[in-house]
Amino acid sequence: MNTSAIRSALAALAFGCALLLPVAVQARGYTPQGLCGVYARLDIGSPAGTCVALLADEAQGLRAPRRILEVAPGRYWVVDMGSWEPRRGRLLEMVLPTEGPAPRRARLSVLAEQLDRPLGLVAGPDGKIYVGESGAVWRTPIPSSPGGALQRETVIDGLPGDGTHPLKELAFGPDGRLYVNVGSDSDACRDASSKQYPLPCPDLAGPKPRAAVYEAVLAGPDHKLQSFKPFATGLRNSVALTVLPDGPARGTVLQGENSIDYEDVGQPPEELNRLQAGRDYGWPYCVGNRQPARGYESRPGCKATEAPLMLWPAHAAPLQMITGPAGSRFAGQLLVAWRGHQPPGHRVVGYRLDARGLPSGKPVEWLAGWSPKPGVRPMGRPTGITVDRQGRLLAVEDFNRTILMLLPDTGAALQK
Repeated sequence: MNTSAIRSALAALAFGCALLLPVAVQARGYTPQGLCGVYARLDIGSPAGTCVALLADEAQGLRAPRRILEVAPGRYWVVDMGSWEPRRGRLLEMVLPTEGPAPRRARLSVLAEQLDRPLGLVAGPDGKIYVGESGAVWRTPIPSSPGGALQRETVIDGLPGDGTHPLKELAFGPDGRLYVNVGSDSDACRDASSKQYPLPCPDLAGPKPRAAVYEAVLAGPDHKLQSFKPFATGLRNSVALTVLPDGPARGTVLQGENSIDYEDVGQPPEELNRLQAGRDYGWPYCVGNRQPARGYESRPGCKATEAPLMLWPAHAAPLQMITGPAGSRFAGQLLVAWRGHQPPGHRVVGYRLDARGLPSGKPVEWLAGWSPKPGVRPMGRPTGITVDRQGRLLAVEDFNRTILMLLPDTGAALQK
């Protein structure tokens, strides 16, 4: 049997079982470089004294992992979008191995299938886990044992799942309010032939605009939905969304804007926005620091929109933001996964919070040096990040189909 046939047989076996057993197959595009702890080491830049470990890849059945979250000690849930086709997504559970020869691989089981382009994955104030599919948000208690059955309950439904930006990111504030991304229907309010739609842009019209972040109020002992309304508008695609949990800026909603796609290498910049209720952040008419977008140069009004808190490099593509938990080496930082294919994309960075409690200054590079290196590694495609209870940074890549972990570098030699 040739290599292709072997891979197909293994994949069929894996997907037919609830438990996806680890298989000794090389990661997609990566060549391991010895050991990082008890896992395969990947040649990805990280701070001195650390290394990047490969926990799982397509050999464990990963297709397009987008989010990861530790839901209980040593138990991680992974949102695998599957593809951009509807109903290909899954919710997986990952457990790390505690024994066996190195390099070890994590074990994954399937908790839910046929999800519609899932993305958001957060823990709620009610102790339940919330999942954002393209058209709905649902929650479930955490089963008492790994791989246990879910108890799904719809929280919000009827969300728009069509267009260019159907993915729903979720973020809870310290007051229990839930913020939901409702991305724009198009890249720049243009049709498939790049012709501008009539003004005002249809995405922004009516009581339920797109290109917005919505606020959901959940109340009572059962955390039932009380209201769901636009919080901030003029935001093309808020898949990077978080709320500061503490400090002087406690409760501040931060959004990383994936800006309009110019073909230019350096334009327009991405934005870090501090969202405020009822404010307009400019899409599709304005980009960067309140500058007119192409095609809207003669339209006034950009100065009346909200200025970004910070400008980020063009095409960096922020795909998730979290705040580093207290007690970890990431405390006091806003962590961002940049997936963009142009430098300085394809890395995970941190911005230190200043005296105001807001991110500022130059980025700290946690996972960098992630440009393609033939025979060693592909270009990095980080789409989701988390920091677990042990203070370890985990990242997932959709295109490269991996789950990675930043670990102390013990200098262990490859065990055979």
